[in-house]
Amino acid sequence: MNDPTSGGLALAAGARPRRFGAWYVAEHRLRVMWSYAQTILSTGIGEPLIYLYAMGVGLATLVDQNLGVEAGGVGYLVYVAPALLCSAGLATATIEFSYPVLLGYKWNPTFGGMHSGPISPGQIVDGLVISVVIRLTVTMVVYYAFMVLFGAVPSPAGWIAILVATLTGMAFGTLLMAYASTIRDDTGQLAMVERLVVLPLTLFSGTFFPLSQLPWFLQWLGWLSPLWHGTELARVATFGYPEPIWLTIVHVVVLVGMTAAGWLASRRIAVRRLTA
Repeated sequence: MNDPTSGGLALAAGARPRRFGAWYVAEHRLRVMWSYAQTILSTGIGEPLIYLYAMGVGLATLVDQNLGVEAGGVGYLVYVAPALLCSAGLATATIEFSYPVLLGYKWNPTFGGMHSGPISPGQIVDGLVISVVIRLTVTMVVYYAFMVLFGAVPSPAGWIAILVATLTGMAFGTLLMAYASTIRDDTGQLAMVERLVVLPLTLFSGTFFPLSQLPWFLQWLGWLSPLWHGTELARVATFGYPEPIWLTIVHVVVLVGMTAAGWLASRRIAVRRLTA
């Protein structure tokens, strides 16, 4: 004979996941990240060390000797370091919002399992966002620490670049998450995104030289690139890069708008895909 109180107990047990479902999903993703923590740690330390050393001791030395102090009155390392920080944020977000999303929907459909319980599709997406924000923030803090170590942050407000780089990663990452959520058959779409979108963004977003150095017919790419907006904003924070206040506001609005658009689109797609 069934216990009449069992249904009430089951509902009570599910109340907490229904309320804090996003945080349960975030915990799950962080535990998964912990399984490849060695890779995260090695790249998180090795990448800024190698890139900043190469730029500071290698390329920056040659540029400064031949061109003198340029780019707003600072050396090349100071100029390029914020761009490297934002590029690292974008790359990290690309990793976490591409194949792991496809994995959760198709290869190892954990999202369907989560939704079979009290966790909603929107909470699944929110949990993914929370987990990636945590990883991005930690990674950017480490990268920024190396920038300080290499003397690439003359401004006391430079720490704001950590937030900017995290937002830059989210601006691209949430849009990528929305796209990855639509993929039902993997035919190399995400690999093409990395080759045909991420790499050109890195090269043509004012990362290593001002956007104005590009031919006029390519400069529009910067205005569409979250990496350009993030890089310019990070430079304002780290060394007071001179630009009009309206342009700084535009950078913030574009990055926040891209993040919100990708996030909301991902939630809608998750509802449609998990409830179909």
